[in-house]
Amino acid sequence: MANKKTLRRVAAIHDLSGFGKCSLTVALPILSAAGIETCALPTALLSTHTGGIDGYTYLDTTGEMRPFMHHWKSLDIRFDAIYSGFLGSFEQLEIVKDFFDTFRQKDNLILVDPVMADNGELYKIFTPEFAVGMRGLCEKADIIVPNITEATMLLGESYHPGPYTEKYVIDLMKRLCALGPKMVVLTGVNLKPWELGVATYERDHHLISFAWAAQVPGYYHGTGDVYASALLAGLLNECTLARSAEIAVHYTARSIRRTYEAETDTRFGVNFEQGIPSLLEELELVY
Repeated sequence: MANKKTLRRVAAIHDLSGFGKCSLTVALPILSAAGIETCALPTALLSTHTGGIDGYTYLDTTGEMRPFMHHWKSLDIRFDAIYSGFLGSFEQLEIVKDFFDTFRQKDNLILVDPVMADNGELYKIFTPEFAVGMRGLCEKADIIVPNITEATMLLGESYHPGPYTEKYVIDLMKRLCALGPKMVVLTGVNLKPWELGVATYERDHHLISFAWAAQVPGYYHGTGDVYASALLAGLLNECTLARSAEIAVHYTARSIRRTYEAETDTRFGVNFEQGIPSLLEELELVY
């Protein structure tokens, strides 16, 4: 059983929706429950998330991001990990690059979730040029967590839906690592129609792993954020990349299944909250 004496600290750079389970409203509770101090740097404030919901308000907080960064630096705050997600503009990409350079240490971890596309298409607010800009951010990361669509866009390749071959998935991860990151966790992988999961690759040790869960009908918003947050919780609690990826698959799949069985409106996100005790059990955390 893990008995953590030193509190780990993460800078989470995401948007914040007042309603809807994604980005900071997911990262903050999951990482905090896993015993990790989580410092929020909001990229935007929204009344709800944007997936399938109309009429939401949107406040761009780009102007506050550098003042946050400079104030934190003046306090000599140090981070064990930096975790970036949704970024709404080229200017924000540049600010986050500067944040990485400012707070990078020899032993901290920079994780980039290149949120910009799914199901073969860019999100409506982005252009193909934004994918090129996101590639520059990923070059500075230690670990990236793209889905298949985002992976192909980072590489400037065309997307095709699965099922995929193991060879294709492994080759995709190796070419992503060639951009700069040491590790890749590729989400939305399916080798068989009835399964969905992730693949991992560690460049320095040539380690490859897969983790699977049964497919659940429907499309569920915010699951990428649930997954990446649980993955980082595992890594900062001294789990291997393969084990962290597996734990995060279990947690995300159970959250989706719980939501499906409750017949909750899938636009509002998944029920990750009631699964936190099982996540902590898999992480072997006792406080």
